[in-house]
Amino acid sequence: MTPIAILFSTPLKRFLREKVLLGNAPSWELLAILSIYFVQGVLGLSRLAVSFFLKDELGLSPAAMGALIGLGAAPWIIKPVLGLLSDTVPLFGYRRRSYLWLSGLMGSAGWLLFAGWVGSGTQAGLVLLFTSLSVAIGDVIVDSLVVERAQRESLAQVGSLQSLTWGAAAVGGIITAYASGALLEWFSTRTVFAITAIFPLLTVGAAFLISESSANGEDSKPEPRAQIKLVWQAVRQKTILLPTLFIFFWQATPSAESAFFYFTTNELGFEPEFLGRVRLVTSVAGLIGVGLYQRFLKTLPFRVIMGWSTVISSALGLTTLILITHANRAIGIDDHWFSLGDSIILTVTGQIAFMPVLVLAARLCPPGIEATLFALLMSVMNLAGVLSFELGSLLTHWLGVTETQFDNLALLVIITNLSTLLPLPFLGLLPAGDPQENQAMEAVDVPGDRLVLPPAEVFEHHTVGSLSDQNFLPEFVPEKSSSLP
Repeated sequence: MTPIAILFSTPLKRFLREKVLLGNAPSWELLAILSIYFVQGVLGLSRLAVSFFLKDELGLSPAAMGALIGLGAAPWIIKPVLGLLSDTVPLFGYRRRSYLWLSGLMGSAGWLLFAGWVGSGTQAGLVLLFTSLSVAIGDVIVDSLVVERAQRESLAQVGSLQSLTWGAAAVGGIITAYASGALLEWFSTRTVFAITAIFPLLTVGAAFLISESSANGEDSKPEPRAQIKLVWQAVRQKTILLPTLFIFFWQATPSAESAFFYFTTNELGFEPEFLGRVRLVTSVAGLIGVGLYQRFLKTLPFRVIMGWSTVISSALGLTTLILITHANRAIGIDDHWFSLGDSIILTVTGQIAFMPVLVLAARLCPPGIEATLFALLMSVMNLAGVLSFELGSLLTHWLGVTETQFDNLALLVIITNLSTLLPLPFLGLLPAGDPQENQAMEAVDVPGDRLVLPPAEVFEHHTVGSLSDQNFLPEFVPEKSSSLP
């Protein structure tokens, strides 16, 4: 029996379906979808390389790096536009395959440009936009494929495919977390970029496994105007608009991550291998945060969990001052051990603080326009993330924090942490209960009281004290891995 025959033999196929694929039948198309999400997680391999490249080889200041990284996330703001484009403008006769080909080829070309062409901050900014756009395009397309398949799921399977996609991205990220630092001990940043350029090509190969009929023979094209009209009517409702405004301002508070990265590498002398180790640990810590939210906090009202988690996260973020002032050395704690422990705590609390935001965004979407409105809400959050980095860059510049001058870093951390408390007086904008009940919507009856949506690409920045590297591409976090509140 050939390996392919063994793979799809009845006993193994049953095992894969029931135990590994959460009830989804194994197929080449499913393998293609999961591989695309896996590639998106694997691209984290280059994150530390980008940070060190901008800092050491291009000689950018902390303020300039923060501004550049914030700008690099801009393509994720137009994700709904990319979705409409793929729905209405077929390329080479296809609405899905061709855009996946484009995404993979753009991604590979972008990393090759990093490896052999980029030599200035301006060029780096342009290529960051290019590579970020490539991932955003691929994510829009693969999300649409997941939505199409999920609509055909039975009630007992609801959420299973979305859980698989998030798991594939998370596995890819965890696998490359440590390697992102370890490779920099052996190779140059440009070599790491060249290695990264290989993975987007897997998306090109996966596109050939997607089942799709040519769009050339269709009599009519999808009409987006009606959908846009429905979304516009929805966002004008106070039950949707006011919580969205709160989320935007909460997410838009300034970030000090770029300055802190320079401090840990230039002042404390942390090596890439150690930062890779921290990335691995914090990736797992993020999963722990999701689990704690799922187990103990999922039933709390949005106002309560958002209020307390914001206060606690802000207070714990100030523990970074211990490292900045070297107070940990006075009590005999090594910088590496303190940073590792602090990063774990801050990642867990940051994830717990962020989960209700994603849950709320999912619950705000009325039936019929869930995908479009949710994509719009994610774009608003990504816009806030970009603004966060730009505001943080301005603060870094005004306070005179540079690659060698860290006298005002403590003040910068205090300001950025306390600024997260500014939206708290407006907690009343959040719904007191389930927003779907407020909109007279019927909740989904899910066996086991669980509903999991596709991964959300959000630009989370409320982890100032953790030593995770700069997120020039949005991280993949579960948008809703808990039961409905």
